[in-house]
Amino acid sequence: MELGFWVVLPLMLAKTTPLLFAALGGLISERAGVINIGLEGMMLAGAFSAAVGGIASGSAWIGLMSGATGGFLLGGVHAFGCIRLRADQIVSGTVVNLLALGGTSFLLYRIFGVQGSSPSAPKLPILDVLYPIASGFLRQPITVPLAFSLACIIWILLYRTPLGLHIRATGEAPETARAAGIRTNRIRVMAVLASGALAGLGGAHLALGDLSQFVERMTAGRGFIALAALIFGKWHPFGVVSACLFFGFAEAFADGLQGWITKIPSQLFLALPFVLTMVVLAGFVGRTRPPEGLGKLN
Repeated sequence: MELGFWVVLPLMLAKTTPLLFAALGGLISERAGVINIGLEGMMLAGAFSAAVGGIASGSAWIGLMSGATGGFLLGGVHAFGCIRLRADQIVSGTVVNLLALGGTSFLLYRIFGVQGSSPSAPKLPILDVLYPIASGFLRQPITVPLAFSLACIIWILLYRTPLGLHIRATGEAPETARAAGIRTNRIRVMAVLASGALAGLGGAHLALGDLSQFVERMTAGRGFIALAALIFGKWHPFGVVSACLFFGFAEAFADGLQGWITKIPSQLFLALPFVLTMVVLAGFVGRTRPPEGLGKLN
């Protein structure tokens, strides 16, 4: 198998997209001061909800909205736990991950009577623009340009609107923001809900863009890689895009090498993105500054 530039690049975009959705969700949540390690569970809930919605309606668009809704609902669980009940945010995120892991497997059997994977669901529309010229560069699900467009929209939201100023103030100096009349808890709830919806879109891309079905544990740690991308990107939308492209390239390159070099065990290639995640975190965590109010309750 020839590992050319035009082979790796489309695959890199496909691999980047679910990471980018989840990392942008984590960005909004953590900019508002709420740690969200539940991105993995929210992605998984989004993937399951997208498959169920798509199969039930016969429409991939309804499936996509269902995916966002599934992540949104788990975001509500996280917001209720860590903001309303004032639970530890790490513990609350862990509960969300475990709830999604067990809940999707249980519901898969209860709804479809199967284990492992769901029946086939409708796939999202594919963009064919310039495909003959660019050798497939733009032959991607609609969620690919959507994810990169959302990065620009979130940058405008955070740095060019009053709401964005309130979000950043809540994450940097919650006591000062509250003294200035900002309803910090409301801002945090909204941010966590938006975080869940975005992570759910990442899961929907996996279920309806990459595949056309839900597979148990199909997120395969991508939510945690998205967290690493958030830290690597220094909690900035464009930094997050760059970090997700880096991890997406690593995953695409590993897939390409797996088909190109057959004598090396496939498990080594599967581990490559996670090894790079550990290297990045070990080398950059001490050099980045998270929002000052991250993890601190009023």
